[in-house]
Amino acid sequence: MDRFQEGTNVAASGAATGDQPPVKSKKKLVIIILAVVVLLVAAAGAFLVLNQRKNEADEDAKAAVVVVPTFLPLENLVVNLSDPGGDRFIQLGITLELRDEKVAEQVKQYMPSIRDAILRLVSQHTAEDLLGREGKEQLALAIRKEVARPLTGETRRSRVQDDEDGFEDDAPRRKPAEPVRRVLFSSFIIQ
Repeated sequence: MDRFQEGTNVAASGAATGDQPPVKSKKKLVIIILAVVVLLVAAAGAFLVLNQRKNEADEDAKAAVVVVPTFLPLENLVVNLSDPGGDRFIQLGITLELRDEKVAEQVKQYMPSIRDAILRLVSQHTAEDLLGREGKEQLALAIRKEVARPLTGETRRSRVQDDEDGFEDDAPRRKPAEPVRRVLFSSFIIQ
């Protein structure tokens, strides 16, 4: 009888185990859903990280495209200043920061007229005008415009006519990239 009771107990436990497989299938379903959610979160995280790295690589590529400026030193200039008595002069060492090598070649072609324009421009100033920082900055800006003039095709006459005719304000023009980025003084001696 012990065996009979064991068989009944086994049958009773089998009936109890018949209830458990549905519980296990619910647990499996929950585990599968959690695994899918974890995989989706991991995939989204990986996408964001890779996308950020791609953006950084694009920015690095854009930074690598930046054109290195070309520097063109001019011969030193000695110019009489327009001080009373005419006994003051300036020795200038100028280096031009240009957009690229092509512009440097153009500047070299126009060098005699550029040097003449700079000499005339500087000779209009007094020592007092040029001793302060503001005077030097204004001179650098004026030299920059004089150097760019033959490169952009602008003449003093055409600029005056545009101002008188009023055409400059009427028609918006696309501003070309500046051929001369900066004027740097390598020496600036007033005596």
